[in-house]
Amino acid sequence: MHTTPREMFQRMQQQWLIHSTALTGDDLADDVIIETPFARPGGPTRFEGKRQFLEFANPRRAAFPVRFDTCRATAVHDTQDPETIIVEYELTGTSTKTNRQSTAAFIGVLTVRDGKVVLWREYQNTLAIMQAIG
Repeated sequence: MHTTPREMFQRMQQQWLIHSTALTGDDLADDVIIETPFARPGGPTRFEGKRQFLEFANPRRAAFPVRFDTCRATAVHDTQDPETIIVEYELTGTSTKTNRQSTAAFIGVLTVRDGKVVLWREYQNTLAIMQAIG
């Protein structure tokens, strides 16, 4: 089954909202590369492989004091590579500590091959996120 990058991003949006505390990894290639160049200080900026990423991400997601409410794509840009898109999106969540809702903007580069994510590079404002959750 052929999955376009746009279709995959829509699935990712749904998964973030439905499974906000755990990622299944079903849509990730075993050798996926996930990069977060603007990760918080001291945090990793690159994961090589689905297992490495899930072992890092899921415990942190479970402890992350935010319930994700909405995820809205504000722009999707095609690239010369039909397997890759650049997506601008906003993720809105409510702090489970303060009950305050905040929205953060992100940019992601998504490459999908053979129905699986092979590259996800996410640019995020980690300072704004940390301030939002208190």
